[in-house]
Amino acid sequence: MTVAVVQFGGSNCDRDTVQALSALGVDATRVWHEDGLPADTTGIVLPGGFSYGDYLRAGAMAARSPVMDAVRTAADAGTPVLGICNGAQIGCEASLTPGAFAVNRSARFRCEHVHLRVENADTPWTRAYEPGAVLEFPVAHGEGRYEPGSDGLEELVAADRILFRYCDPAGRVTEAANPNGSAGNVAGIVGEHDHVAVMMPHPERVSLPDIGPTDGRGVLQAFT
Repeated sequence: MTVAVVQFGGSNCDRDTVQALSALGVDATRVWHEDGLPADTTGIVLPGGFSYGDYLRAGAMAARSPVMDAVRTAADAGTPVLGICNGAQIGCEASLTPGAFAVNRSARFRCEHVHLRVENADTPWTRAYEPGAVLEFPVAHGEGRYEPGSDGLEELVAADRILFRYCDPAGRVTEAANPNGSAGNVAGIVGEHDHVAVMMPHPERVSLPDIGPTDGRGVLQAFT
């Protein structure tokens, strides 16, 4: 039983993700995309980084790697799949989740800590949190502005597919708290089924108690 952390050329958060999962007792391993998924894969993470240098669009080339066919097949069979930052961009580009991520409204790379409000606490990724809980996560992206596309923000809200929204420390969803201009302050969503999710903030970077806050552990506990 293995959580496969898929590594593409330019991935740079794969080791961090394996370490964070291992600290939770999860058997996690890095998998080079050309090697495919291990036969005993029970979970999949598409980690952050800059796959293929964000050429064309962030995540566009990695989304067309043959391994993504296996990822989609696994997701359709109920395997938990999480895309983080560049992995979120890959997930949207591969149609695991609706919409797309575009250049930040500021047209600048944003690397900072932000606050997130839990919108739906009834998913594998958020069951460790209370509804409306305010968490602190880091972000580091230049193309993190979520655009919902043809599904529309209203449809995502109606289907309760929004995991997190950017907010201020008091939990207020404001324009000032939105680091990238995402529609509706969306920071993370689930796919057609809630065992597939993508998010811009990095849970693996706030998961190790020896080096700081652990607000991200709840997300990764979906793999335990």
